[in-house]
Parts: sequence; C-alpha cells; structure tokens
Amino acid sequence: MKAKILWKSARTVVVEISDLGYFESEKEHKIYVNGELKDAGKRNVVTITDLMPDTSYEIVVEYDSEKDTLKVKTEKEYATLNVKDFGAKGDGVTNDTAFIQCAIMACPKNGRVYIPAGTYKITPLFLKSDMVFEIGEGAKLEALTDRNLFPILPGRIEADNEHKEYLLGSWEGDPQDAFAAIITGINLENVVITGKGVIDGCASKENWWFEPKVKRIAWRPRMLFLNNCKNVVVNAITVQNSPSWNIHPYFCENIAFYDVKVLGPKDSPNTDGLDPESCKNVDIIGCYFSVGDDCIAIKSGKIYMGSTYKTPSEKLTIRQCCMRDGHGSIVIGSEMAGGVKDLDVTECLFINTDRGLRIKTRRGRGKDAVVDGIKFENIIMDKVLVPIVFNMFYFCDSDGHSEYVQSKELYPVDERTPYLGKFLFKNIDAKDCHAATAYMYGLPEQKVKEVIFENINVTYADDAEPFRAAMMDGIEPVVKLGIFAKNVECLKLKNVTITGQDGDLVIAEGVDKIVH
Repeated sequence: MKAKILWKSARTVVVEISDLGYFESEKEHKIYVNGELKDAGKRNVVTITDLMPDTSYEIVVEYDSEKDTLKVKTEKEYATLNVKDFGAKGDGVTNDTAFIQCAIMACPKNGRVYIPAGTYKITPLFLKSDMVFEIGEGAKLEALTDRNLFPILPGRIEADNEHKEYLLGSWEGDPQDAFAAIITGINLENVVITGKGVIDGCASKENWWFEPKVKRIAWRPRMLFLNNCKNVVVNAITVQNSPSWNIHPYFCENIAFYDVKVLGPKDSPNTDGLDPESCKNVDIIGCYFSVGDDCIAIKSGKIYMGSTYKTPSEKLTIRQCCMRDGHGSIVIGSEMAGGVKDLDVTECLFINTDRGLRIKTRRGRGKDAVVDGIKFENIIMDKVLVPIVFNMFYFCDSDGHSEYVQSKELYPVDERTPYLGKFLFKNIDAKDCHAATAYMYGLPEQKVKEVIFENINVTYADDAEPFRAAMMDGIEPVVKLGIFAKNVECLKLKNVTITGQDGDLVIAEGVDKIVH
C-alpha cells in the first residue's frame, strides 16, 4: 500500500491510495488527519474536507497492518463568501440564482464562494476566474426546468479573429445554439469546483427528456460546461439527472476531475457522463459514473469543427474510475474529426456497460480524425457485453446509412478518410461477456494500423445472448464470438485466453499480419 497527495486547495486534500486494487480495495482503510479519524472506506481516491487554509497537516493512511504518513500544507485563501450572507435562502422554494450569482461576481481573486447545507433552486450560474466554488456537504443545487428561464449560448458569433467567429454554444460536435449549463464557465483560468454537495438537473421524461431530439428554442443544457478554460479542478461533487451531457469541457487545457460522481437513470437520453472535446492535458481520477449513455466519451468535433480548428483531444489520463450501466465505458467519437491522441486508461472497473472501449468513426470524418497512442491496461470488466469495439462504419448523422458511409468496397483515401493507429490492451480480465471479446472492423482503404492484446482473460456468461457488436449496416447479432478482426494491418496476441467462445479464438479477414 502506498499513499500520495493527488491534489490540494485551501480547505481540501485528495489522497490516492495505490497497490490496493482498482477503484476500491478489498478491505477498509482508515485516514487520520492530525490524529483525528477523517475517513474509513474502500475507495482508493479519497477527498478530505473541512481543513483550514495555510495550515500544515499530518495525514496517516492505515490499511491492514500497513501505514503511510503524508505531510501537507494547504493553500492560502483570501476570503470566504457565504451565499446566505448575500440573500440565498436554501429553502427549496426560493429561486436563489441571483443571490448566488452576486456572491460569485463579488468574489475576490483567490477567494471562495461557499454554499452551506440546504436546497437551492437555480437557473444557470456563471463562474469567473481565480476562485473556488464550493458546494458544501448537505447542499443541493436544484435546477429549474422552465426553458424560458435559461439563457442561450449562440453557436457562432461574428468576430474579428482567425476564423471570423466566436464559438459559444455546442451540440453534438457542431457550433449550435444551446442553453447555458447549470454551471457554466467561459474563458476561465484557475478555478476550483469542489465540495461534497449535489448538483441536480431535475431532468425527467416530463421536461428535458421528452422528445430529446427535438430542438425547442435551443438545444438542451449540460450540467457543467467549460468553454476555453485553463487550470480547472472539479472535485468531490455529485452531478445527477442532467438534461443532456453531464460534464462537457470544450477546447480546455489542464483540467482535472478527482473523486467526482455522475449519476443518471439507465434510460435517460444522451446523458453522457464526461465528454472532453478538443481538450489537452485531462486527468480523470477516482470518479464514478452510472448514466444513460456513454460514461466517458472523448471527442473533437464533427466535420466542420475538426477541419477548421484541427484541435485533437490529447494527453488524457483515466485512472481508478468505475464506469457502470452506460452504453460504453470509455468511448472515442463519434464526433472526433479533430482526432484523439495519447490516451492512457489504467486501474479501472467497467460494470454492466454495453461495451468497454468503443471507437466510433466513419468515412467523412476527415484526414484529421486520427486516433493514435491509445493504451488500456489493468482493467476489470464485469458483465460487459462486448469488451472492445472498433467501428469505422458507425451509422451516425443523416447520411449514416448512405452507400458512401456503409459500403465495404475499397474507396480512395482522400480528405474525408479517418485513421486508426496503434492500440494496446494489456492485463484485462473480463467475465460474463455476451457477444464478442473484440469486434474490430476497419476500412478496406485505411486499415487499423496495429492492435496488441497482451495478458487478456475473457469468459462468457452461461446465458449469453446474441448482440449486435457494432452499430453498422450489414452485420448480424453474434454470441460468444472470439476476436473478430477485419481490415487490420497488424494484430499481436500474447497470453490471450477466451473461455466459452463458439468457434475460433480469432476470426481474421483482411488482416495483413498476425503475431502470436
């Protein structure tokens, strides 16, 4: 057992405990701060709150007979602004938006806006730079659901810059008018969103989830939208019942999510957990997701955004997270025309998701839609229907079923052709699968460059049912299929065990080289 300080602020410290398993340890640990018990649990990433600014602490982590001692000094803080001093009631009835927004606007540099226990009815709040926004334990921000109360972020505004436009609103990879998020940050730097409280979008099939693909005034809001922000940390909050995507960083840099919980009903539409879009240097560590769509979906815009801004999502780390009940545990695409590079996923649990790693792309995404340098190591999957899917025929968008997108014939490589590079899957244990271990279907004109499977152990559920592994035309549901690879340049296999599959371990078509 080894412990380290993952992050600290004036009143909060995040501790990461390693070498005790993925996301949770088998037994309970205890964490003491200056001799006082502060936490007892199994989570490997723990947030310690209610500390004092500019103060030294000794933190002791005990597990079984092991002990690790950490010393830390918290950051300085200029002042704390309690929203109740600004008129907020927190009674679950009053619209407290203006009072909380007033506290935000009055917050000095390096100050803290604090929301104490209570239920605060709100419409979108807008943060500013150089501040801490803390939702205290027992506090809940409950969003109102009347569209007429929500400001609109226009998709594009004419501007005097390189692209002659200023982008604000976004919807599924395109610049479109969208309602402001419940918590919105635009052009921010040095911001912390923290606390053990809850942000509740109060979405249901009676309001935001009713006919979700119909645009009414503007597209549905997110819970947290960060547009062109730098140096942002989101820590410990619970986000739930989002109208659409939960957390959406957009053209951001140096952002981190520690010990965040994202929740939504399994049938809630388009409620992705966390979708970094055209972002650089992203850490997602110790987070829990149980949502109605993809848990984490990494994006970089649709065709216009990718070809115009050429900004990939790159240098992303996902560690010690649990993904549960979503469509995909970690998904790349389908809006990724700017590419995705250098993704490291390790020490995570995937439970009851339809797919583990899922790549969704298609002809038309463009030559900048490069996905490369993807590593998945030390992963446990339980009841994941299909652990690994590469789909270069994903039938999204209005032309998704067209001959150009879905044809399995050889097309010329041109400006519209996406690219999948090198992928490593190592130390993965998946049990109770249903359809296939891996279903990989590349383009005949642009094959997947290289896929490595090392130390992979897969077992199938006794009651496994047929399942359509990839959303593309021309394939049938399968059950207990091994590794299906079509249009892959190089497939490397080392210590791969699949128990209970029907037929061959590997079914390869159009694979140039298989290395055992």
